Amino acid sequence: MIIAAADGSALGNPGPAGWAWYVDDDCWASGGWPRGTNNMGELMAVLDLLQQTAHIDDDLHVICDSKYVIDSITKWMKNWKRKGWKKSDGKPVLNVELMKALDEAMQGRRVEFEWVKGHAGHELNEAADRRANAAASAYKRGVEAEAGPGFAGSSTAHPAAAVGQVEEEPDLFSDLEDVGPTTDEEHVVALERALLTDEVRGDRAAVAALLHPAWQEIGRSGRLWSRDDMLEAIAPGEPVTLDVVTLDRVDADTILLVWRALADGRSTLRSSLWVRSRGRWQQRFHQGTDER
Repeated sequence: MIIAAADGSALGNPGPAGWAWYVDDDCWASGGWPRGTNNMGELMAVLDLLQQTAHIDDDLHVICDSKYVIDSITKWMKNWKRKGWKKSDGKPVLNVELMKALDEAMQGRRVEFEWVKGHAGHELNEAADRRANAAASAYKRGVEAEAGPGFAGSSTAHPAAAVGQVEEEPDLFSDLEDVGPTTDEEHVVALERALLTDEVRGDRAAVAALLHPAWQEIGRSGRLWSRDDMLEAIAPGEPVTLDVVTLDRVDADTILLVWRALADGRSTLRSSLWVRSRGRWQQRFHQGTDER
């Protein structure tokens, strides 16, 4: 069995981006782009690992700290492909060229994915992370990233590098400006809905952009969550329906949204306090209470 870690990095998200996979000091690879996203790097690391080991019949065990990548490949890809590479809301799948290449590379392979917490001391994950960060830093300086030795016996080095240079992944929130909301209140509701999507929940940087630095939550269990707690724990999950209950303007830069979440047959009342700072709306406080 081949055991390898795959990781991605972006300085700015989007910004200079890197990817890397690592088996040991004699078997690793990295690359990147002058402009890309963290998710592009995470996906490309797995894709290059699959392609460089295509000539090997061994099982492949991939260690990854991105639930977005693991769920994309193991849970969502089949339905995306069946729907013509569209999501459940009818919008195109992000990074679709990478997704299609991953779908092809997975055919006939015996691959097991293992999620690990990032930056938690896992030896292989840390080694891949260092190389992905180094690749992103190289592109920030305007130089090529170190390619690494690659996998012995691979017919070509990094055969899929060009696939990663896809059309720039749109900002996860850019479409909110285009399709209207026309008022601050509508914009806040759209941002709240964005926080429920797999694309945002699978991207730590995207979640961080929506949460105020002093963000807190009182969860359904009564637990007090900090922003760091949430960024470590949040991940794609089951679909949630958002029904607005009340939407009140507290002052010019503060909006209180009360909404009902419907998921898994459970109804929860939620309140979110959104504040505007430097022209940008962020969630400052959130609370959820199960309805009886």
